[in-house]
Amino acid sequence: MMMVAAALIVWAGMWWLNARIAAGPQRLWASIFVPLSFGVTILIVWELLVRGLNVPNVILPAPSEVYTAFVANMGLLWQDFVQTILKGALAGYLIGICAAIALAIVIDRIDYLRRGLLPIANFMAALPIVGVAPIMVMWFGFGWQSKAAVVVIMVVFPMLVNTVAGLADTTAMQRDLMRTYGAGYWQTLFRLRLPAALPFMFNGMKIAATLSLVGAIVAEFFGSPTTGLGFRINASLGQLALDTVWAVIVVAAISGSLIYGALTLLERWMTFWHPSQRR
Repeated sequence: MMMVAAALIVWAGMWWLNARIAAGPQRLWASIFVPLSFGVTILIVWELLVRGLNVPNVILPAPSEVYTAFVANMGLLWQDFVQTILKGALAGYLIGICAAIALAIVIDRIDYLRRGLLPIANFMAALPIVGVAPIMVMWFGFGWQSKAAVVVIMVVFPMLVNTVAGLADTTAMQRDLMRTYGAGYWQTLFRLRLPAALPFMFNGMKIAATLSLVGAIVAEFFGSPTTGLGFRINASLGQLALDTVWAVIVVAAISGSLIYGALTLLERWMTFWHPSQRR
């Protein structure tokens, strides 16, 4: 019970400290310290509660055990990362994003396709991944290609909807001004409408980044070679090695956070003119 009491004391103390800092002046160090200390507090409390309550490893491993499994399996986790993230998820993500942008331009150019293709895209977005993944494995095999195909299906719809909405965001006065300057459709598209659509497109890319990781990992449950994050989760669950499962989850979480952060920095750089990026 000493560890449980210590966990409660740590949680209360860090809650008080973070609340005081968050309520103070909004400085850069505070914006970094508060979320970082909150995450560290969760790990400390997790460790103390698991140790104090004698929770079995097969139910919930302590963070120290997850770290030990992470270090011990670092070579395997790197191979899994390359197979799932760099090959399956990233390839499908890039293909899906490019296909969605091209399709959005075609829909914007040909009006009747807006009524015909958008409902089909909505239908594809509603397809359950657990039903699509086995079909993709049968079509494209057990390699990363089938995972990339699943990711493409999951990524296209949110990116397509956001891009179409972004292309329609310019006002009639702005488009009339471009025509006054003698700009044609493609000049207006690249100089006015696509730049105006960038905030919408980045919103779609952020949503698609999360979906791509989930799609690639879940697709590996239905067939994969002897590497991959999904394969490692499946195999570790069969061995009741929950610490390894959590180590895989850490790899996926770090990968997703880095991708999301990179997209945020790229968005800030490319859309510095947008009101959402002004300080």
